[in-house]
Amino acid sequence: MEKTPNTEPRQSWTFSNEINSEIRRAAATGIYDIRGGGAKRRVPHFDDLLFLGASMSRYPLEGYREKCETSVTLGTRFASKPIELKIPITIAGMSFGSLSGPAKEALGRGATMAGTSTTTGDGGMTEEERGHSEKLVYQYLPSRYGMNPDDLRRADAIEVVVGQGAKPGGGGMLLGQKITERVAGMRDLPEGIDQRSACRHPDWTGPDDLEIKILELREITNWEKPIYIKVGGARPYYDTALAVKAGADVIVLDGMQGGTAATQDVFIEHVGQPTLACIRPAVQALQDLGLHREVQLVVSGGIRTGADVAKALALGADAVSIGTAALVALGDNDPKWEAEYQKLGTTTGAYDDWHEGRDPAGITTQDPELMARLDPEAAGRRLRNYLNVLTLECQTLARACGHNHVHNLEPEDLCALTMEAAAMAQVPLAGTNWYPGKPGF
Repeated sequence: MEKTPNTEPRQSWTFSNEINSEIRRAAATGIYDIRGGGAKRRVPHFDDLLFLGASMSRYPLEGYREKCETSVTLGTRFASKPIELKIPITIAGMSFGSLSGPAKEALGRGATMAGTSTTTGDGGMTEEERGHSEKLVYQYLPSRYGMNPDDLRRADAIEVVVGQGAKPGGGGMLLGQKITERVAGMRDLPEGIDQRSACRHPDWTGPDDLEIKILELREITNWEKPIYIKVGGARPYYDTALAVKAGADVIVLDGMQGGTAATQDVFIEHVGQPTLACIRPAVQALQDLGLHREVQLVVSGGIRTGADVAKALALGADAVSIGTAALVALGDNDPKWEAEYQKLGTTTGAYDDWHEGRDPAGITTQDPELMARLDPEAAGRRLRNYLNVLTLECQTLARACGHNHVHNLEPEDLCALTMEAAAMAQVPLAGTNWYPGKPGF
C-alpha cells in the first residue's frame, strides 16, 4: 500500500499570520490601525550602494594631513541671511505635542553643539527649543497650529510643509491623551480631544498660490529668512520643479522611510517612493532649471549612518535631515526600558505607538512622570556625539574617494548591488558600466 508522503504545513504568503491578525483586528474594532515610525517593509535603500574608493585612477586623501570640509550654506537664492551650518546633517521637524518639552530641549542642545539646525514641527515654537537651538527652522504647516508672525521672525528659516514622506497626501494626528493644557494652548485646541492636521494648506490650491504665500512670508520676515519647501517622495521631479518656480530657496525631499508620530499604517506602508528613488529625479529637475546647488536639496527618510549621508550627497543632495535616528540617539527604544515595553505589548526596537503618550523613555509623551526620565543635557550630549560620528564617517568616505569636501562626492563614486538600486540611483550595477534605463542602451 502506497504511503502518503509527509509534508510540512505551509503558511500562505498572501494571507500570512501578520495579515490574518490585522484582518481580525479590523473586524473586531472597525477602525484602521494608527501608529508612528516609518515604513517597515524592505525597500531598496542606501545599503544597496557601495563606494568605489580611490586607488590608481584617483588618489585618496590622507586623513591626518589633508582636510575634508563639511560646511553647507542653505538659502542662498533669495534670503539675505542664509543658514550656515558646520555639518550637512540637520534635525527634521518633530512637533511639541508629539515630543515632550525635554526632548525638544535635548534636540536643540545636541544640534547646537554639533553646529547644525533643528526644526519645530507642527504645533508652534517652544522656548525649550528656541532657547537651546542656535539655528531653528520654523515649520509652516496646513494646520497653522501655533503659527504667529512673531515666531516667524524669531526663526532662522521657514519650512513650508506641503508633504511628508510617511504620508504624502495625508495629515497628521495627535490623540487627546497628548493634548495637555500647554499643548492645547499653543495649538488653540480643546484640551484632551483628538485632533487631525489638515492634509493641504487652506489658502492655496497650487504653485501659483504658493508663490503668493511665499512672498507674504518674505515680506513678514523682511526677506531675511530662507524659505524651505518640504515635499513627500511621491513625484519628485515635478514637485521639485514647481516648488522652485514658486520661489523656494531650499527643497526638503522626504522619502517613504521617513517617520511620523502617528498616521494610518496603510499610508506609511503603501504611499510614496523609497528615498533612494527620489533623489536623482529631484536633482535632475534642479539641473534642468539651471539651479542645482543654487537651490539646495535636503534629503530625509531613513538616514542612519555616515555612509547614508555620504551616498545622499554623492547622488546630488546638499544636506540630509534626520528624525527617527535623532530620537534613538536621545534614548528612544532603549533596551533599559525593555520590561516596560513588554508591558505595553511590544519590545525594544519595535515600539511605535508614539501616539498613545506612554513612551517609557519620556521622549514621545506629555506624561510628567515619564518626561522626567529624560535628562535633556545628557540626551543632548548623546545626540551631539551621534552627529559627530555621522560627520566623521562621511568625511572618511569622501577622503577615500579623493575629495576634500563632502559636496565633491558624485555619482561616479558609486556602484549598485542590485538592479533596483542601480535603476533608482542611476549608477552602474557593480562590475558593469550599465544601469537599467541608461540612455543609449
